[in-house]
Amino acid sequence: MKEYVIRIPDIETAKEFCRRAGECPFDIDLVYNRVVIDAKSILGVLSMDLRKNLKVRMNGEDNSFEAYLMKLHDLAVEAA
Repeated sequence: MKEYVIRIPDIETAKEFCRRAGECPFDIDLVYNRVVIDAKSILGVLSMDLRKNLKVRMNGEDNSFEAYLMKLHDLAVEAA
């Protein structure tokens, strides 16, 4: 299992995140504190506090999605 800390700054980024996560053939979770949601669910993602850094847990590998996560990780680092 791989984990990344990311920041989703707005609704458009949330839509793109869910679209890209949906293309992966494995489970991806979005975690904040004790709340765990399916990262492929736009309603679930939008229910999270997007002002906070979130953790992504992946149960597989996808180079394209991981490159996208690194861009969102950079946003989390800038916000810290």
